[in-house]
Amino acid sequence: MLNIYRNHFARFLKSRRLLAWHGGRHLRHVALGTLGAMRQPPGQAAQWLSWASADSPSQLLQRLGSHADGLTPRQAKQLLRTVGPNTVQEDAPLSWWLHLWTCFRNPFNLLLLALAVISYVAHDRTATLLIGSMVALSTLMRFLQEARSYREADKLKKMVSNTAAVLRRPVAPARAQPSQPLAEQQVPTPVELPVRDLVPGDIVRLSVGDMVPSDMRVLEAKDFFVSQAALTGESLPIEKFVEQRDAKVANFLDLDNIVFLGTQVVSGVATAVVVATGSRTCLGTTAQHVATVERAPTAFQAGVNQVSWLLIRFMLVMAPLVLLINGWTKGDWVEALMFTLSVAVGLTPEMLPMIVTSTLAKGAVQMSRKHVIVKRLEAIQNFGAMDVLCTDKTGTLTQDKICLARHTDVFGQESAEVLQYAYLNSYYQTGLKNLLDVAVLEHQHLHHELEVSTAYSKVDEIPFDFQRRRMSVVVAERGQRHLLICKGALEEVVAICDHLRHGEVVEPMTPEVLARTHEVTAALNELGMRVVAVAVKELPPAQQTYGVADETGMTLMGYVAFLDPPKESTAAALKALAARGITVKVLTGDNDRVTEKICRDVGLNVQGVLLGGAIDAMSDAELKQALRSNTVFAKLTPLHKERLVRTLRADGHVVGFMGDGINDAPALHAADIGISVDSAVDIAKEAADIILLKKSLAVLADGVLEGRRVFSNMLKYIRMTTSSNFGNVFSVLIASMWLPFLPMLPLQLLTQNLLYDLSQTAIPFDNVDAELVNKPVAWKAGGIGRFMLCFGPISSIFDVATFALMWFVFGATTPADQSLFQSGWFVVGLLTQTLIVHIIRTPQISLRKSRPALVLVAATGSIMALGIFLPMGPLAHQFRLQALPASYFAWLVLVLGGYVLAATGMKYFYARRFGWQ
Repeated sequence: MLNIYRNHFARFLKSRRLLAWHGGRHLRHVALGTLGAMRQPPGQAAQWLSWASADSPSQLLQRLGSHADGLTPRQAKQLLRTVGPNTVQEDAPLSWWLHLWTCFRNPFNLLLLALAVISYVAHDRTATLLIGSMVALSTLMRFLQEARSYREADKLKKMVSNTAAVLRRPVAPARAQPSQPLAEQQVPTPVELPVRDLVPGDIVRLSVGDMVPSDMRVLEAKDFFVSQAALTGESLPIEKFVEQRDAKVANFLDLDNIVFLGTQVVSGVATAVVVATGSRTCLGTTAQHVATVERAPTAFQAGVNQVSWLLIRFMLVMAPLVLLINGWTKGDWVEALMFTLSVAVGLTPEMLPMIVTSTLAKGAVQMSRKHVIVKRLEAIQNFGAMDVLCTDKTGTLTQDKICLARHTDVFGQESAEVLQYAYLNSYYQTGLKNLLDVAVLEHQHLHHELEVSTAYSKVDEIPFDFQRRRMSVVVAERGQRHLLICKGALEEVVAICDHLRHGEVVEPMTPEVLARTHEVTAALNELGMRVVAVAVKELPPAQQTYGVADETGMTLMGYVAFLDPPKESTAAALKALAARGITVKVLTGDNDRVTEKICRDVGLNVQGVLLGGAIDAMSDAELKQALRSNTVFAKLTPLHKERLVRTLRADGHVVGFMGDGINDAPALHAADIGISVDSAVDIAKEAADIILLKKSLAVLADGVLEGRRVFSNMLKYIRMTTSSNFGNVFSVLIASMWLPFLPMLPLQLLTQNLLYDLSQTAIPFDNVDAELVNKPVAWKAGGIGRFMLCFGPISSIFDVATFALMWFVFGATTPADQSLFQSGWFVVGLLTQTLIVHIIRTPQISLRKSRPALVLVAATGSIMALGIFLPMGPLAHQFRLQALPASYFAWLVLVLGGYVLAATGMKYFYARRFGWQ
């Protein structure tokens, strides 16, 4: 029966996943176990793979009815209506009738139906009607609540989307032919379009950091490497080409000129034509035929499952005892069976899936109002439990508004020539243009001064990658000499230079001269500037194709230095995170001096700095110790970041990682909670669990608080359910052993259970004390059991007191008086179970210090009033209840007052002895 909760919870998460990412973790698991093992293409993919790979680019464009400049908007619109959106349905949303059936089809409703059938056979039409109404009401409640959550999830899904750089021509050229070679046509500027709007025949530009948005044929490529780990599990990137080099390929994933949906561009640039979209892609076809692989449960899911098992075990042990005791002592085995089934329903937490679902969904909506979008609902708990946040410097500590502050020669003198070379490099590169390139290109006056359009033409480029940390372009100057212009990280550019230039002097790169250049760059770093080196190499015009091997023997020209001022809000956000128990560590590929300067400016206390080179030489134990004693980790590679995150997790921390670049993807995957921003590259957004609509630590701090509120409210229900059910077990057993009649009829027990459940549907909307969200809230399964053992017996004590009251004071000692006894316990049981939420919702003793939400007060108050009205009103005979004497209510006040005092005393003891969370 544990699967009841796991499957119900998973069904919500799968059927309405908040973000339908093509290359999401869920689909990757499907593909990794299935698509990567295939040798033949799945389903519809086999129909197009052969000709898509074998055709020449011009033939393929003609077959697709496309053009080298792309489709026209009219063509694309017509195709979109024909083939549908470019989306892969991980799990299609349930139709309303199937959703309603799923809400009805659970063991709890089956138990109720069994009772209704028995009541009908026994000619008890009233009980049959009431039990049937309870089934309808509980099913309808769950259906409406989940439907509302689904609608909210769909709204959030639309708030974040991926785009692709697509060529769309406004009108078809009058004389252009589809087969016209790409090189002979003027290529239009690509526009960013939603990935879901791609259609077969669209021409797409791909560069570093992109997720491949569909299955495509490569038309142009330059040092173009993709990671197919999502499909094959192979970690090494694969180079793709325009033509298929080997006619015989054992595995269709090894095709040289086809890139597949869900893979990632790790290096180079390419132009490709869309061949298949959505469910017609290899990944989409596989996802339709392969059973979904479940994710490993989070700590919260595992905890909910443990609680469910605990209560179910109680039911499985106690229900037979209740049946035997009541059947033996009362002699009516049919009535004993009905009572036992009613007890079983009361002991099972049938509202737990709905409470969890609605609380998480409400939390996701609340977080979206704070500019935090939740991709996976179950990640909310980890968000609240996070105690270490690893973040990059750029855009989080700084304004992410980079400006070009200096352009100097190798010895620090201002140099216009260095800026000109940097401009040419940024202008002609077609890969991932970062903020540094944007800052350089803002100097548009250089475009006219250098006569870029007429004096220079691009020959080739060597794209950026994270191993070299540099990129180069080759330009022809007035059709004569070729200039290879390299721009990148200082150490990597200096490593390929054997000369340097200052003024008109060119001299060898001697150790003395190199030391002087280091002094210049260090001084710029101390001012908080990020330094990028520029180098040049003159080449004869004969060569037309260049590669990494040509980046040697270069001349260092100077540096361009950039300034990214710290955010004004960062210092306050860092203080807020520290006050909430979150330690911030800065993980960056940037220079350590620059990072230290920024950290000082924003008030982050830097305990120590560790460089990536030192990490390589450390064992895991040494790195664990280094993480405890250092705050800044600089000059890191993507693998360094991933290792740091994994080591923190191994040290017992719940780790969040915030990143937005392709180099952050491994660490985002490794973290307990991956955090990215809407402006991030596709790979980073795909790897993240949380998306921030504003790249700000202040937004993150607000989101953390909301995550903790969500968890605290779920914990209230779980604590209340376990403790109440635990107490009810003993109350029923004690009453069954000495009463000559049932302590409560099955109909009464079911009604009480339903009313109690209705009162708790307001818990997701309750207020949460500030002190409960000011520190990480991790799931502690052992704490639930301890809480249950402490608070459960208290309700049993006052149940037994009520039994004694009804027996000795009001004389309800015979079967003829059983309705009076049952009415008295019905009211006490319902009121004590309803009141307990107001006691255990907060560790505060005084309610003035922690006020419940009005909706919770209204829900519990109305249910308590209804519980008193049922035996006292005109419907009493329908429920086999009877009016209680006036003196009973005086005793009721004493019983409830004693219960509140005892439960409050236990709360005071428990909070001081064990802590509340």
